[in-house]
Amino acid sequence: MNEVVKIKVLKLNQLAITPRYEHSGDAGLDLFSVEDQEIPVGESRLIRTGIAIEIPMGTEAQVRPRSGLALKHGITVLNTPGTIDAGYRGEIRVILINHGSAAFQVSQNMKIAQMVITPVIYATLEIVDELSISTRGEKGFGSSG
Repeated sequence: MNEVVKIKVLKLNQLAITPRYEHSGDAGLDLFSVEDQEIPVGESRLIRTGIAIEIPMGTEAQVRPRSGLALKHGITVLNTPGTIDAGYRGEIRVILINHGSAAFQVSQNMKIAQMVITPVIYATLEIVDELSISTRGEKGFGSSG
């Protein structure tokens, strides 16, 4: 069983829908639009959800695309995954981009993205003169075939 964390939700707009899991066992909470907005082909728009959240320190909320919107309409989250830090208290807004072949209409109450709550690992950085040798080395960008 996964750990359960408490998330405080503040509705900033009467039209806002509280994020929710659609099915038992889902990883992502659905996020909903509070506005109607058209996204022309090849363009992006900032879509309001009408909510703000408070999540525990040591966690982040990742905003991710919905697979159905991506497959059926070419709509995705531009900066995926978008990170909502534990200290952020402003409205959650989602940058959607239209990679489809037709303008896309976002409507009020539409599921536009999903939000996954994940733990954060904090790092301590150490400046060194060299790194250890690995079998991969500096190979990248298609080096595995």
